[in-house]
Amino acid sequence: MQTRISEQYKHRPQGQEADRILRACVHCGFCTATCPTYQLLGDELDGPRGRIYLIKQLLEGNKVTRKTQQHLDRCLSCRSCETTCPSGVEYGRLVDIGRELVEEEVGRNTIDNIQRLILRKILPYPERLGLFLRLGQLLKPILPGFIKQKIPARQQSTPRPQLQHPRKMLILEGCVQSSATPATNAATARVLDHLGIQLISPGDAGCCGAASHHLSAPEEALTFMRRNIDAWWPSIEAGAEALIMTASGCGAVIKDYAYLLRHDADYADKAQRISELARDISEVLNAEDLDSLNLNNTAQKVSFHSPCTLQHGMKLDGVVENILTRAGFELLPVQDAHLCCGSAGTYSILQAEISQQLLDNKIHALEKKKPDVIATANIGCQLHLASQAHAPVKHWIELIDEGIQTA
Repeated sequence: MQTRISEQYKHRPQGQEADRILRACVHCGFCTATCPTYQLLGDELDGPRGRIYLIKQLLEGNKVTRKTQQHLDRCLSCRSCETTCPSGVEYGRLVDIGRELVEEEVGRNTIDNIQRLILRKILPYPERLGLFLRLGQLLKPILPGFIKQKIPARQQSTPRPQLQHPRKMLILEGCVQSSATPATNAATARVLDHLGIQLISPGDAGCCGAASHHLSAPEEALTFMRRNIDAWWPSIEAGAEALIMTASGCGAVIKDYAYLLRHDADYADKAQRISELARDISEVLNAEDLDSLNLNNTAQKVSFHSPCTLQHGMKLDGVVENILTRAGFELLPVQDAHLCCGSAGTYSILQAEISQQLLDNKIHALEKKKPDVIATANIGCQLHLASQAHAPVKHWIELIDEGIQTA
C-alpha cells in the first residue's frame, strides 16, 4: 500500500511505525473473512481493511471525526485478522497507534472520559476491584438482572503448596483473576508442585499494564510494566527459569514488553529478558511429563474456548487442546473456534451490545455438544462466558488439578 504521511506524523515514532505497517498491506481482504465485527455488522469500516484505510487517512492529514473513532473502538483487538493475513500485517500494533492518535485529534466526551478513567483506576488494582466485587456479590440479590449476571459468585482461595524445589518459576497473580478466581493460580501452584516446580510471587508485582495500554494511556501502562520488571528482577537474577501467566490476556502483553519498552534506555534490556522468559502455563505443561501426574478425569466432555490472546496473540492455537487430550479429557468440536467471545478486556463494558451478540454466538457454539464443563485460558473470557453459560466455566488448569486430586 502506498502512503504519503503528513508532516504532522512523519517524524513521530507512531507515524513512522504505522507507515511501515501500512506499506505491508496489499488490501486483499482476506482479513475480513475472520473478523468478528465485520461478520456481525457487515460494514467494511468495521473490518480490518476498512480500519486500515481510516488510519491511513488520519496519517495522511485527512480530517478525522468521532465516526472514525467509533469504528476503531468497535475493533476487539482479537487479531484474528493477523492469523489469516498473507502479508504479515501487524494490525494489532496499527490499531493501537490509530486509537491513540485519533484520541489526540478528536478527544472524547465527558461521559466516555469518566467511564474510561474509572476502569483505569479500578481494574488494575486488586484491592479496589476486590472491594467493589465483594459489594456487588453482597447486593447481587437486589440488583437488576443485566448487572446481576455479570457479577461472579464468590470463590474462596485454596491452599498452595509450601514445599521448596530446585526448579523455580515466577507467576503473575493478575488483577481481576486474583480477586475473582483465586483458585486458578492456586491450582497452578499445586500442579507444578507435583512436577517439582516451585512458584514465586513477588508482592510488589501488579497489573501487567494491559488495561491502560488498550485504553490509550500508554505512559500509565509503561509505569505498570517498569514496576513489574523491578519486582521480578531479583528472582530472575537468582535463576528463575520462567515467568508464568495463567491469563492469556496478560501473557500477550508481557511477551510484548521488549517491544513496548524498546526505547527506554533503563529498561529495554531487562524488558527483553522478561519477554524471553514469559510463558503461558500451557507452554510449561506441554513440555512436561504429564504421566507423572497420574491423572484420573473419568473422560469428562470439555468444550474449550481458546481466547484470542492465546491463539492469535501468542500463536498457541492447539497447545491447550493437546494437553487436555493427553490428560484424558474428551475434547468436543467447537464451531468457529477462531472467533472472539466478545470479552476483549474492557470491550464487554464499553461496547456492550456487540459484545453480547458475540457472547450469544459463542455460548451456542460451546454448548451445542452438551459439555460437562467449558474450559478457557483467560480470566476475562471465563467471567464473560460464565455470565450466560449453563455448563460450569473454569480455567483449564483447574481441570488438571482436579484430575490429580481424584486419582
